[in-house]
Amino acid sequence: MRLERRSAAPGRAVVVTGSSGRVGAALAGAFDAVGWEVHGVDRVPGRWTSVVGDLRERSVRAVALRSADVLVHAAALHAPHVGRLSDEEFRAVNVDVTAELLEAAVGLGVQRVLYISSTSVYGHALVPVDRTVWVDEQLAPLPRDIYDETKLAAEELVAACPLPSVTLRIARCFPEPLPVLASHLLHRAVDVTDVAAAGVLAASHADATGTFNISGPHPFRREDCLALYHDADAVLADRLPDVHAVFRERGWTVPDRLDRVYDSTGASKAFGYRPVRGIRQLLRDVADGQSA
Repeated sequence: MRLERRSAAPGRAVVVTGSSGRVGAALAGAFDAVGWEVHGVDRVPGRWTSVVGDLRERSVRAVALRSADVLVHAAALHAPHVGRLSDEEFRAVNVDVTAELLEAAVGLGVQRVLYISSTSVYGHALVPVDRTVWVDEQLAPLPRDIYDETKLAAEELVAACPLPSVTLRIARCFPEPLPVLASHLLHRAVDVTDVAAAGVLAASHADATGTFNISGPHPFRREDCLALYHDADAVLADRLPDVHAVFRERGWTVPDRLDRVYDSTGASKAFGYRPVRGIRQLLRDVADGQSA
């Protein structure tokens, strides 16, 4: 199929790959809510999926991308697939498809690329030695498995692409038991609603390019890292006494040591990302009966 270049005039049409998945669907919904024309592509049907097909097929890529001004690439194999699928499958889906999508995007006149990566790419660099690891974009990734390796390789392809691009390294954002989710929202998780908001902001700010962490509104600062490693309970009691009290009241474990804290300051400065659904919002939802 011949790829025909479209006009480079600014538009508001976005194609979201992986649009039937948790993150892709949230992104598609957020773009739709602010008036974008949304086209989704996925191997399985979904509310936002207008093209059902495998992105490894050139015809699927061409059909999906020919109406897009912005490509949001969220489709991928993920960490739970490690050990269940071969390394070759990971490379074919996470790396080769990304390369082929970018080539098609250039040929079809797509104006901007947003790639959804993961904070998992930091890998072994997340392991603390004598203090909690402060995870900003200056921390060098040290991949630990084929998932990390292929996501990082895809990031590099996006960065080398001639189209303006943003890569979002999103923190943990899948459903978990409430006490576990509450603990993770303190320092290393993000609500999928905030992820979706970050995606719209990054796509809408034409001057923003580069790689950014996307995590929740965490209450800690870089200078807390030593104390968080040795007595996180005391830091939390001092910084968020109301949250600390709820953990105690509900019998949830208050962490005595944190291994990492994700920092989204770069995204805040570059395109105005302001996460709102952190630990306090979760506790408000629980109190209002909105969460089990």
